[in-house]
Amino acid sequence: MSMQDAESRRSIPRRVVSGLQQPLPPLSVPAPPGQPARAARHAVVRDRAGRRLYAIDGIRLLAALMVAMHHYAGTNRVDQPGNRIWDRPVSDIMPTVFRFASYGWIGVEIFFVISGFVICMSCWGRTPRQFFTSRVIRLYPAYWFAIVFTTAVLVALPGVWDRLRTRDVLLNFTMLQSGSGVMNVDGVYWTLWSELRFYLLFLVVVWSGLTYRKVVVFCCVWGAAAMLAPISKLPLLELVANPEGAWYFIAGLALYLMHRFGQDLLLWGILAMAWLMGQRELGLRIDEVEHVSGWRGSVAIFTVFLLVMVAVALGATDRVRWKWLVTAGALTYPLYLMHYAAGTVLINRLRDTMDARLLIASVIAGFMLLSWLVHRFVERPVARLLKRGLDTSFARLRNAGG
Repeated sequence: MSMQDAESRRSIPRRVVSGLQQPLPPLSVPAPPGQPARAARHAVVRDRAGRRLYAIDGIRLLAALMVAMHHYAGTNRVDQPGNRIWDRPVSDIMPTVFRFASYGWIGVEIFFVISGFVICMSCWGRTPRQFFTSRVIRLYPAYWFAIVFTTAVLVALPGVWDRLRTRDVLLNFTMLQSGSGVMNVDGVYWTLWSELRFYLLFLVVVWSGLTYRKVVVFCCVWGAAAMLAPISKLPLLELVANPEGAWYFIAGLALYLMHRFGQDLLLWGILAMAWLMGQRELGLRIDEVEHVSGWRGSVAIFTVFLLVMVAVALGATDRVRWKWLVTAGALTYPLYLMHYAAGTVLINRLRDTMDARLLIASVIAGFMLLSWLVHRFVERPVARLLKRGLDTSFARLRNAGG
């Protein structure tokens, strides 16, 4: 899920002219002398584009906690009699918690929107090589550790989840197992397949050079493909267009353009279309997968989240600069990757030792601590090694080509 970046710094938009980087003009024509307020407004937008967005780090952690609560106490699986996790319906054990946790799956859709925003933000002004390197060093270190950790837990504590064959576990290290029809080591990895397809599509725009116009065109073309894919009966188009997740990523892209260049009617139109298509996808997911929450409540939560993101994009949260939010954002990806299979196994073993609500809180707290350790001692050092190796490899390719 890409869900997934702590990178929150951007530079002033630039273009390449005769091999030199030049600042791009603002979206609107500079105001004449008689309109100082308009000129000041554009200056504020350009200045805001260079700041770190601490609020997004906090929203990402909140989304991860929503998903964890859902998996532990809000899924249709855990509300069945004799389920392997709680042994009886969780709605009988803690009905209030279940009522709220049943909506936690929307955290995934929130991740997708944030991913569209952050990917556009973090790769603006970067080359395709830099974009590729940034994705590899961001996604793989924690993911590789999560596979080893989850597999070890399932081997040591069997009985809740079936362990994959060794060859399938090994294929999971590529992150391409879904494209090969192989099951995930942990069910939450399904979101990574959506993220990867988004990255591959957006890489085309990065290769051509990011501009306001190109990102808008990309949103419109991808949105049209996502609308046509389900009725086309063309598997390849459905694979590429990703109709289940496309509109959430598109919403994030539109929000970032608002943040960087200021709002306009076209961006509001793209965001409105994303909301309309998104509410339909929410309903389909409830009907086909979740079966535990209502459409109205799901749409209300999603709408509130989009409004919060609009506030972030337009600068209403610029004063939020709490340093601890950076750490909170860094915990999100490892927490998401490790919490599900291993966490439900722990709940299965410990469910009779303490109050169910205390148990969930303890398991989540434990995984947050583990996530910090993974970020500090796995993600950061491995990312440095990968970046150094990839930079050397690309330099060799460049020299060989010359």
